Amino acid sequence: MPKLSCLELFTGAGGLAKGLEKAGVQHTAFVEWNKDACITLANNYSAQLVHNVDIRTFKFSQFGHVDIVSGGPPCQPFSMGGKHKGNMDKRDMFPYACKAISVCTPKAFVFENVKGLLRKSFSSYFEYILLRLRYPDLSLQASERWEDHLARLEKIHTSGKYDGIKYNVVFRLVDAANYGVPQRRERVFIVGIREDLNIEWSFPEESHSLDSLLWSQFITGAYWIRNAVNPLEIEHLDQRTQQRAKQLMQQPSLFSPSLEPWKTVRDQIGKLPAPDIQGSFDNEHVLREGARSYPGHTGSYIDMPSKALKAGDHGVPGGENMIRYQDGRIRYYTTFEAKRIQTFPDNYRISGSWTEAMRQIGNAVPVELGYRIANSLVQAISPRSNETANTSLVRTG
Repeated sequence: MPKLSCLELFTGAGGLAKGLEKAGVQHTAFVEWNKDACITLANNYSAQLVHNVDIRTFKFSQFGHVDIVSGGPPCQPFSMGGKHKGNMDKRDMFPYACKAISVCTPKAFVFENVKGLLRKSFSSYFEYILLRLRYPDLSLQASERWEDHLARLEKIHTSGKYDGIKYNVVFRLVDAANYGVPQRRERVFIVGIREDLNIEWSFPEESHSLDSLLWSQFITGAYWIRNAVNPLEIEHLDQRTQQRAKQLMQQPSLFSPSLEPWKTVRDQIGKLPAPDIQGSFDNEHVLREGARSYPGHTGSYIDMPSKALKAGDHGVPGGENMIRYQDGRIRYYTTFEAKRIQTFPDNYRISGSWTEAMRQIGNAVPVELGYRIANSLVQAISPRSNETANTSLVRTG
């Protein structure tokens, strides 16, 4: 069976791309503006796949039909750490994602973005995004405001009078920790499947849980035995997690939780040698000194999933990219460790300085999360012998 093809936009360091590849997808091209990210992609894939261009001038028709369009449109317009301009921000690239869909008519698309996209202040624009993705051929006219375009899309949507290509679109806020990633990372995924394919799909079920981790730590003690370390004092946990742990301890069930335990920082990087300033183990596993703790920047506790790795406009926030040990010591993650926290393969090389590498890693989709969603989608849309829908319709643009 031939592999499904994929055009990925706003590829960044390639976390989602690697997840799609792991699910058996063949990449056609990566479109990315950042030069360091493009070097990263060229070092890990064929350089011929990488297009270091401004997507606003990109000709999608050069690729013809592709099976999947994917990517992470820049999130700064909607990020909790950004300037919250939303659609007023020139970095809002969702319209170009819609253009790619209109031209390449994929069987499906999958886009990832920050939790802030669901903020109440952006609700109308999020509705607009979903309708644009559902009806990608109905593009914004030259003199039309997005609010007027939304009204036009709503009329089409409620009237049912539309003969163009359209997609069934669903979205969900997912926490990467619930899918086996050692990181509390909440992100919005938007998935669309071309309506004429008549395919039913839903997000894959969660496989890991906090309760299972706490059970293994405070009920059975299996976590500490497996890692050969002294048990954690409950006071090390944040207040909400402490409360949940105490509930499990006070009313233990005869049956353990059904899901797998959340993966922790220790699970993922605990057996690595300590980093040094020479990078003796690996040139991405270099000790970076100067980490310090203060209110709001206490690091990620080693026996819990990491906080979400972040990439800020003015450098990397210290608290999210530090590891905190049982004895209170803290230090920065190395690039090698951060890759593992984002579930990149060890041999996946990130280009640039520590700050630039951490920016790329912090912006990436965790590979395992991308794989879990992509694999489910690929299973649904893979070619069938009785498929009669037109899969080769290509537009110009």
